[in-house]
Amino acid sequence: MQILITILHVAVSIILILVVLLQAGKGANMGAVFGGSSQTVFGSSGPGSFLGKMTTVVATVFMLTSLALSYSATHKASSVMEKAPQAQQQTMPAPAEKAPLPPEQNAPTGQQK
Repeated sequence: MQILITILHVAVSIILILVVLLQAGKGANMGAVFGGSSQTVFGSSGPGSFLGKMTTVVATVFMLTSLALSYSATHKASSVMEKAPQAQQQTMPAPAEKAPLPPEQNAPTGQQK
């Protein structure tokens, strides 16, 4: 699920960059600098354009995916081993000690008689 949200987040961020770069600046007209002579309800630029509305929608999706990713990062198990079932340790019996070898077999002699 986190991979899907990450892919969506990257795609939305690229779309947001493109939509913002495609928009014309608000100060493109010289009349906008001094407030303009238009006293309309929507201001001097008129009603919101399609790109303006698309920017709002894409920015909202971007914020939601950011919140989802941050939530999933903080509520994730710290390791895989915490989810794994605990294996029971079996104790092995101590190895039996070998009996010492008779003296004639302990050390080889260099001379034969």
